[in-house]
Amino acid sequence: MFVEYQKKKDYGVIYLNRPEKRNAISKEMAAMLGTVLNKAKKEEIKFLVLTSKDNKVFCAGGDLTYLHGNLSREEAYARLNPMKEILYKIALFPVPVIALLNGNALGGGCELATACDIRIARNNTKFGFIQANLGILPGWGGGTLLYNKVSSSFALEWLTEAKVLDSQLLEKKGWINRIVKEHDIDDMDVLLKDYISKSYRQMRLLKDQHIKSWTNRNLFFEMTEEVKKTAMLWDSEEHKQAIEKFLLRK
Repeated sequence: MFVEYQKKKDYGVIYLNRPEKRNAISKEMAAMLGTVLNKAKKEEIKFLVLTSKDNKVFCAGGDLTYLHGNLSREEAYARLNPMKEILYKIALFPVPVIALLNGNALGGGCELATACDIRIARNNTKFGFIQANLGILPGWGGGTLLYNKVSSSFALEWLTEAKVLDSQLLEKKGWINRIVKEHDIDDMDVLLKDYISKSYRQMRLLKDQHIKSWTNRNLFFEMTEEVKKTAMLWDSEEHKQAIEKFLLRK
């Protein structure tokens, strides 16, 4: 199973489990994420954790064998949009969603982490919204989400420069909430004890308040528009050449 779900006593955990592809999101993984999110939503959990089964990589983004450079704009939109729906589900999940970043993330992996409410990272990890280096925008609506999580000037800087940044800098910028040592990140009950100590009702009310605090009241529409704009760039020469160079480096 590329995506696994476990119900703990007080919370749920979604594990990305495709280590041979660095947890790159395929069509099948997107469908599995949707299924486990729907399952978790029906359970009485205080919060939801999204993490990687393997401690090397959180998520390397979209699977380029599925999201390759030879898609038409219409095909690109059709393949990108399902993950936008997943990110939107995460953003509006009824209790807090915590990204436990036990490895690096690039591109869509950063979009997935940004959809979560809180990001806790292992020390010495790195993250990059690198989509602009590939001639496109974030493809799952993650750029729109980023503007809700950090200052607009930093969001624009990160999305435009498309640099891979270390966790220490991103903690200062507010994208990462907390950095923990490698040997501490696996003990979720200890790491998340402050969340476990709250009641289910409290956590639902806290998440509801968080959603109401968003400055972007048209989140779904803006995320959809971002996906459409990314799809418009998909068949550009810049994107095709960038993908070809990226694959050659691999």
